[in-house]
Amino acid sequence: MSDPLASIPLSAVRVFEAAARLGSFTRAAEELGMTQAAVSWQVKALEQRLDQALFRRLPREVALTAAGERLARAATEAMGSLRSALSDITGKGEGVLAISTLQTVAMQWLAPRLGAFQVAHPQIAVRVETDNRIVDLLREEVDVAIRGGQGEWPGLEALPLFPAVQTVLAAPELVARLGGLASPGDVRDVPRIGAAWEWALWFQAAGVEPPQDAAGAAPRLAGDTQTLEVAAALAGHGVALASPILFAGEIASGRLVQPFDVTVQMGSTYWLVYPKDRRKTRKIAAFREWLLAAVAADPAVQRYAGLS
Repeated sequence: MSDPLASIPLSAVRVFEAAARLGSFTRAAEELGMTQAAVSWQVKALEQRLDQALFRRLPREVALTAAGERLARAATEAMGSLRSALSDITGKGEGVLAISTLQTVAMQWLAPRLGAFQVAHPQIAVRVETDNRIVDLLREEVDVAIRGGQGEWPGLEALPLFPAVQTVLAAPELVARLGGLASPGDVRDVPRIGAAWEWALWFQAAGVEPPQDAAGAAPRLAGDTQTLEVAAALAGHGVALASPILFAGEIASGRLVQPFDVTVQMGSTYWLVYPKDRRKTRKIAAFREWLLAAVAADPAVQRYAGLS
């Protein structure tokens, strides 16, 4: 039986993958150092070999057809694996580990510990990128990510780290000014920081009827990161919902107090993720081993691990 790939020029597949990934023949030409006409010719030649259209040519853009979508997924994964293999074989990029994670995780948990990783692996430099979006590890120049979710990302291996739990945290000065917080029900009458749906989950976990009036039900302040919300709590502007794992240092130092032993699971877990085909890459393997050991050694993680 003849191999169907034998009649397909790999150069055409490479050009198609770039055009599909970038959504533009012009941008693909710029990336590949070709002319836009050459990209168009290569894609057209591939379509003729396959006897079906891969792109719909629109007035100012191109869009993948159903067949193009299917081929693009496979081509991107294959090209990503090839780039990774070449990088691993040649050692190119082996000296820099690029990590993507959320700002709060980076600032509160990862950054204070990264020095220990660099001491253990001085040959590996670390670049940390903070982003709320989910970085595409199969396409972008990032090696690993620490992200929240359910652990199901196609093409990626995911290892659980610790649960996404939250509890009430406040500045001790605010608690004193309020005359203390004797019971979870008292939280209904104090300024609250954070998303309304998160507070609804916490009130439910505490067995407390949430405020019913519109003014009382809505928190006064909500930020797009726990770091911002806890900063407001530290300034005495209200009580915040935040992770007792990520803010364990502030709790231990007394800068924040945890008035109640009521912690709610927010429906997700933090994971270490990376492409499956790169699991044996030296820098990724070194970081994975170190990170899992750091998680196992964290008392706050161990305290709340059962809530995942």
